[in-house]
Amino acid sequence: MTLADLLDAALPHVAFDGWSPAVVEAARQDLGISDADVQALAPRGALDLAIAYHRRGDQAMVTRLGTADLSGVRFNEKVATALRFRLDAMTDREAVRRATTLFSLPPHSADGAKLVWETADHVWTALGDTSEDGNWYSKRAILSGVWGATVLYWLGDDSPGFVNTHQFIDRRIENVMQFEKLKGQLRENPMTKPFMQMQDAVFGKLRAPKRPNDVPGAQV
Repeated sequence: MTLADLLDAALPHVAFDGWSPAVVEAARQDLGISDADVQALAPRGALDLAIAYHRRGDQAMVTRLGTADLSGVRFNEKVATALRFRLDAMTDREAVRRATTLFSLPPHSADGAKLVWETADHVWTALGDTSEDGNWYSKRAILSGVWGATVLYWLGDDSPGFVNTHQFIDRRIENVMQFEKLKGQLRENPMTKPFMQMQDAVFGKLRAPKRPNDVPGAQV
């Protein structure tokens, strides 16, 4: 018996009871296992199941990116494609809706933020990001914002094939690219160049984590 088995048993019940103790109990009964078995697999109950569900989606995205031919594709479109792959992995919208509610609660908001960071980190890592300074953090922070906004948009999107959400992703990525272009212009502007140099000096001292548990996005 694995956490994945417990998650599979829980998912059909989430639409009715959310990510709650009732879902964990229903999954336990469906599998015919003991409370001790559940505790060993998911010490925090439904919270651990919701986290496992999110990470399952991340893994599906990474797997798909690993087999996709993105040669000749512009980098901003590669990022957009990765986010579309992540959307495709969310096959149960009610489970995602309930998880969004769960992770918006103060006791679980840190877990939610960590999961969003993980998704952004998986995207950049899968696309070959090699940054080791402050850019490592800024890339993931910006993409975390894009992904968080995308999920909220997607939850209310009833367009065929979620085409409106795909267009939303394109607009958000384009905004990010415009921001990066603006930063480049500021670095060349005599009025703002000193400030940008000072900022670069500060962020240049930051280093990407070397150990798995150094940052919010790291998995244990």
